[in-house]
Amino acid sequence: MDLRENGQDEKIANLRRSIDEIDDAVLDLLNRRVSLAEAIGALKAQTGNRVMDKAREESILQRLAGLNPGPLSPDMLRRIFADIIAASRQAQESKRISYLGPEATFTHVAALAFFNELDTFVPHPSIRDVFDDVEKGTSRYGVVPVENSIEGAVNHTLDLFLESELHICAESYLAISHDLLSKSGDLEKIRTIYSHPQPFAQCRTWLKTHLPHAELVECGSTSQAAQKALLADDAAAIAGSAAARLYDLKVAAPAIQDAVRNTTRFLVIGRDAPRPTGNDKTSILFVTAHIPGALFKALEPIAASGLNMLKLESRPARHKNWSYVFFVDLEGHVKNEKVKQCLAKMEAFCQFIKILGAYPVALS
Repeated sequence: MDLRENGQDEKIANLRRSIDEIDDAVLDLLNRRVSLAEAIGALKAQTGNRVMDKAREESILQRLAGLNPGPLSPDMLRRIFADIIAASRQAQESKRISYLGPEATFTHVAALAFFNELDTFVPHPSIRDVFDDVEKGTSRYGVVPVENSIEGAVNHTLDLFLESELHICAESYLAISHDLLSKSGDLEKIRTIYSHPQPFAQCRTWLKTHLPHAELVECGSTSQAAQKALLADDAAAIAGSAAARLYDLKVAAPAIQDAVRNTTRFLVIGRDAPRPTGNDKTSILFVTAHIPGALFKALEPIAASGLNMLKLESRPARHKNWSYVFFVDLEGHVKNEKVKQCLAKMEAFCQFIKILGAYPVALS
């Protein structure tokens, strides 16, 4: 070994010693951070406050992004500190999250993205089971789909808010990409395709074009479809990439959905009442009298107040034929004076009005 190589080895050894010293300092600081988080969790437990505060977490990430001089990239910084925040939150309180399952469904992926893999995730076979689990207090939060940009509202989720006392604590959007999965990954071998009815509807044109003679068999979920695709060499499933990883399937054709922009909105349900962040929405449901002009009168205060109505959905009321329940998303937090006054004026024209939740607006 020449002197130059020996000098480079010594430089590398010195740099590694510096890294070890930094790692020691980082470890000490991380433990101090977790200890402070545990102290905050104890104080929250005394006052009955919930641990999850996505607005506070986002403000931390934005503040650090503004301070970051590099060379750490913004994406890497966010990923590292999101994990640090999740670990601190875990130290405050271990959360159990219920979701519409089974594993590897899009609701599972949405739950993992919103919370963190350190939490405990429990699949349930129906949306009602998710609501029931959270209402009983067995789980702290639940994650359920509420609407798809192509297929529209998930009516069962809307209907359950009529009888539930749970709140909408947060929302999350997930871009949906459907892959065709099989054991071999060979498109030519596929004779039977399994999936949930919604993916079949969202991939209708692709299927008619590329596999017009394949038998389409409906399943209760995309995960169940993936399990069935494992049983035969000529079978496939329409599911997401998470199902491919979980069940060790190969992608015979990626992103086969007909619409490029296919997004599902999910709700986080629980008993929290998130504080205003300055970029919030309020969700309500109401019932009007079955008389001409009733809906117009109920909605008029929204227009008069200058509030932006983000969504209007109707569902048949169960207690009376030809009567309807209306679901509305308003821009603003229910604690905002303008929103508060608007809802008070709406009450005069509604037989029943219920605030479902006020929560931060998620990026769609």
